[in-house]
Amino acid sequence: MKAIYKKELRSYFTSYLGYMFIAFLLLFVGVFQYLYNLRGEYANFALAINGTATFFLLLVPMLTMRILAEEKKQRTDQLIFTSPVSVERVVLGKYLALVTVFAIAMVIVCGYPVILHNYGATNYAVAYTTIGAFFLLGCTYMAIGMFISALTESQVFAAVVTFIVILFTLMIDMLVEMLPTGNTLALVILIALALVVAVITYVMMKSKVVTGIFTVLSVGGLIVAYALNKQWFDGSLAKVFGWLSVQSRFALFRYGIVDISSYVYFISMSFLFVFLTIQAIKKRRWEA
Repeated sequence: MKAIYKKELRSYFTSYLGYMFIAFLLLFVGVFQYLYNLRGEYANFALAINGTATFFLLLVPMLTMRILAEEKKQRTDQLIFTSPVSVERVVLGKYLALVTVFAIAMVIVCGYPVILHNYGATNYAVAYTTIGAFFLLGCTYMAIGMFISALTESQVFAAVVTFIVILFTLMIDMLVEMLPTGNTLALVILIALALVVAVITYVMMKSKVVTGIFTVLSVGGLIVAYALNKQWFDGSLAKVFGWLSVQSRFALFRYGIVDISSYVYFISMSFLFVFLTIQAIKKRRWEA
């Protein structure tokens, strides 16, 4: 894993990707710090970090699109299948290289509140807890981007899909307000979502048994719950999509609210998509 980590990290700095990612991230944080903190005269550095989060749309796909898609296109992923190093170590090495590039930028960002303090009082607790949440949010998006890159050999496709997924997470709070509250329509949409997950499960595992069991349990469970009490589904769509919202969790920090559950959520989502990436590569190994 250490060799893979070093190789991946070196590749980011022997090309333009690592430097561009760090430069643009620092640029966006600096611009928002100027607009909110210096020009707007707000002492809360969390506002600058919160504004920068939107630009994960561009930054994350730029960094993650090639990490596994390029190897699949060039067929160098066959080396992973025959390597004595486990798939878990390969994926973790690549993911940690991504996180390291991001961490380098965040170490520099940690100096911004100190600079801001020269122009007025700065709440360091709020600033650094927000920076911590911003880092974990970025790690989550990178895990998602790496997973998408593992599913295709096209870097462009990986970048576009990652962009769309991150855009969805940014807009999910707006979508929640537009969702219907009726229980019957909620049941239909939840069943549709369960079927989509079932399809993804089959694509990932190629197991009709596992997919069938999941489909029967999820769809059957929803129908039985609806038959027992329709009122359980009132507003259920808003609750489900609200739980998926990463931005609403991150936004709490700019108000000085340190939500430990949000940290746990970001870390859990990162582990989930790293795990899914490992399973996606293992599936290709079985097919090869």
